[in-house]
Amino acid sequence: MHKFDPKKIEMLLSEDRKKEIDPMKYLKEKGLKEGMVFADIGCGPGFFVFPASEIVSKNGKVYAVDTQQEMLDELKKRKPAKNVIILKSGESKMSVDSAIVDIAIMVFVLHEVYKPIEFLKEVKRVLKLSGKLIAIDWEKRVEEKGPPFEERLPREKTEELFHKTGFKKIEVSSLNPSHYEIMGCRE
Repeated sequence: MHKFDPKKIEMLLSEDRKKEIDPMKYLKEKGLKEGMVFADIGCGPGFFVFPASEIVSKNGKVYAVDTQQEMLDELKKRKPAKNVIILKSGESKMSVDSAIVDIAIMVFVLHEVYKPIEFLKEVKRVLKLSGKLIAIDWEKRVEEKGPPFEERLPREKTEELFHKTGFKKIEVSSLNPSHYEIMGCRE
C-alpha cells in the first residue's frame, strides 16, 4: 500500500498543484461558508486547511486531521489560525465528535487506506445529517506524477465504496485528466 512520503511535503504546497485545483475557489464552489465546520481528512501540510479557515472565519471551525505526525508538524509550522484544530488520527478512528461537520474533504487519501469501508463509516459518523463528503483521487491511469498505477483506486470502485457505506446523493465527476471527484451526503 502506497503512503505519501513526508520527505516530499513541498509537492503538496506547490504552485503546480494550485493550478490544478485552486483551493479557495474550489471550497467556495462546494458550498463552504462562514460559520461552518469543515474537516480536512488527510490534511497534509494544509493545502485546503488555510483557505477553509479563512472562509469559515472565526465563527467556524476547521479540523485538520492526519495519520502522519510529520504532516501535522509541518502544518503547525505554518501557524494556522485559532479556528483550526489539529488532530492526529488512527487509520479508521478520529477524535472528532459525532455529527458536527458540514463538509469533509479527503484529497488523494482513499487509495492509501487499508480498510476503506471502516474508514468511510468513521468519516460519515462525524458528518451532520445534512453534511457531505468530497473525495478527490487519482484516475486509474499511468502517469509520471501521483501514486503507482496499481495502487490507484478507479472511480467506479470509489463510488461503490460510497454506496456500501450508505452515502446518499452520490455524484461523480472529472476535475481534470488526472483526478476525479466523488461527493456523497450523509442523508
